[in-house]
Parts: sequence; C-alpha cells; structure tokens
Amino acid sequence: MAGAAIAELGGHDVVTAGTFVVEGQPMSWRTRDALAGLGLAAPAHRSRQVASADLEAADLVVALAVEHVQWVRRQHPHVAWKTATLRRLVRDHRGDVAALGLAEVELDPSWEDVEDPGGGELPDFERCAAEVVALVGELHQILS
Repeated sequence: MAGAAIAELGGHDVVTAGTFVVEGQPMSWRTRDALAGLGLAAPAHRSRQVASADLEAADLVVALAVEHVQWVRRQHPHVAWKTATLRRLVRDHRGDVAALGLAEVELDPSWEDVEDPGGGELPDFERCAAEVVALVGELHQILS
C-alpha cells in the first residue's frame, strides 16, 4: 500500500519488499480493491523478500510496523540508521535522517504500528489503505 502511494506522488524511486514473504505472490484482492477505492493501483506488484542490496541502495527504509524495524536492526544493523516506521518518520523527521538516531531510538508499537488488516474484511483493508495514503502524503510534504 505504501509503495503504491509513494509511487503515485512521483519524484521517488520506490522498491517494495517484505521481511517475511512468499516470493512472487500478487497482492490480495482486498488490498487491490482498497487501493482502487483511493484511485491507486499496482498491477505488476509481486511479493518479494527484501535483500541486503535493496537496503544498502535505499536513502530511506520505511516500515509499517516496529517488528519490521527490529528485523532490519537484527539482520542488517548497518542500515538501521536510515530505517524507521512510517509513523515515526512523519512525527520526527525534519531534516537529516542521520540526525534522528534511528538505530538507537526506542521503538513503541503502541503508536508506531500501522495495524495490519491481514485476515480482515474489505473495510479493514480500506481503513488501512486510507491511513497509509494519508501518512505517505504527510511524509512526502516533509521530504519535499
């Protein structure tokens, strides 16, 4: 969802990948329909596991949940300094990413996580998509 929203804004190269995926799967029909309801699409999307090269090449690694940031910290600690949840970036980013101290910041799932709608019904996915698109819009304004 975040990748589709960021790509729609333009001006950024977007690579999406997950921390624990089944490679090559298309997005669920609920995700597709929730995005379509917001005028977004990612028809070529296929799931893929994040690779070290993806993380190293990224200027910023945006996660939707604390557990994703924790995974990066464990598996790829050398890029932890540029990895954060979308909500934290929206709240805290006002300039240089390195100045945020992201590798050491205490993570807090009580406010940082975007609730995963997986297993839910279409309205759950629609709420999630609306939240992600709004947060991506806020981050885009901050970074522009």
